[in-house]
Amino acid sequence: MSEFPTYDELLARPFFFCGIGGSGMLPLAQILAGRGASVSGSDRSNDQGRTPEKFAALQAQAFTLFPQDGSGITSKDQILVASAAVEETVPEMVRATELGCLKLTRAELNSILFNTSGAGIAVAGTSGKSTVTGMLGWIMQYAGREPTIMNGAVMKNFVTPDRPIASAVVGSRSIFVSEVDESDGSIALYRPAVGVLLNVSLDHKSMDELRQLFADYLGRSRIAAINADDAEALAQLPHAKEVVTFGIEQPKAQIGIVPGSIASGPVHQAATVIDRHDGSEHALVLGMPGRHNLSNALAAIAGAACAGVPVSVAVEALASFAGLARRFDIVGTSPGGITVIDDFGHNPEKCAATLRTLKASPGRVIAFFQPHGYGPLRQMGHELAETFARELGAGDITIMCDPVYFGGTVDRSEGTERIIAMIAEARGIAEYVPSREDCGDRIVELAQPGDRIVVMGARDDTLTGFAKSILDRLS
Repeated sequence: MSEFPTYDELLARPFFFCGIGGSGMLPLAQILAGRGASVSGSDRSNDQGRTPEKFAALQAQAFTLFPQDGSGITSKDQILVASAAVEETVPEMVRATELGCLKLTRAELNSILFNTSGAGIAVAGTSGKSTVTGMLGWIMQYAGREPTIMNGAVMKNFVTPDRPIASAVVGSRSIFVSEVDESDGSIALYRPAVGVLLNVSLDHKSMDELRQLFADYLGRSRIAAINADDAEALAQLPHAKEVVTFGIEQPKAQIGIVPGSIASGPVHQAATVIDRHDGSEHALVLGMPGRHNLSNALAAIAGAACAGVPVSVAVEALASFAGLARRFDIVGTSPGGITVIDDFGHNPEKCAATLRTLKASPGRVIAFFQPHGYGPLRQMGHELAETFARELGAGDITIMCDPVYFGGTVDRSEGTERIIAMIAEARGIAEYVPSREDCGDRIVELAQPGDRIVVMGARDDTLTGFAKSILDRLS
């Protein structure tokens, strides 16, 4: 990390965020501004008129927004922050190179803030990171620890009228809770006091690459919380210095569930948590459905325990955890009894968890899926097809449009048609409708009383508006 500026050097300089509205960029901008730094930025979505309410909220928080034409880069003292996916031909990148500005990726900046905090609590794994980060952050807040929280999703507990996009919380420098990403390898930049590992499954990298990244991550963590129910995660246990295990099924997990104590419903669940360190039992009520969210709650409780928060306090805090936007987020139910759900599911494991939660209650499922890029679709298309075919029943239907595309030089030769064909080969029912707008028409045409319509996908904030538009039409 010696090549990066120190914390004090960072905050003394003005920042410019290229793609400031991105789910990973916006919370960082909020944290820096909250700590007194000068922050401005640009975003292609703002130039295109997409999600105007988001950018109006940013301007209301005193962020200065520029067109994405390089005009916001005016001094060599500025630090340009951009995700690793931003191409060098983007005007801000060109201008920053001409002026000799320092460039940091989103992950590099986040790791500096994380590693210079008193104690960094990291949440890693293929699926569930944002939810567990939100849960852990809320537990720390409830316990009076005043955390700073960096998340990729809006945490409903922290939303206020003047801060509607609460994907970050600016607290003290003593605790920094953050999800950390393996998809681009940037997890290697972090040195956690507490490292949580949720699961290890195929996403953006091969399994061998993932195993090595997570092994190294646990080796750098002072203490780790590991999911004993996930075989791949549990296999990483020898790499950790000190461990607290958690799990629903594993009888030896140190933070677990009393067998037979789970009571679940369509929108909430309850269970008895057992702390096998001392045998104590604690009644957990969780306002989120799905077995994966019960596992997420155990992960947050175990991570908090690693940071010195008693299990009893963590369980009590989670009773008032309000959830995250776009994580099984119920948009509403039409007068005809059709429920619309907005969800971030975009890889096989996340999609499977959402679909299983839906299938645990009666009613047909209409699953709309917008792939979050051509590259990811090539990487995990076969597994995605298997997931939709396996998890949905004979009466259910999957509808997919073309992958989201905001520009750039990505190879678009292979698209959604291939995935639909694979679902059909696996005896699932699926339709390919190229335009998302036409998908909306088809969903409304198909919908019947008692159906659950789930809108799934990532990297596109307009999906929430799409879900709301379907509910409006059904109402």
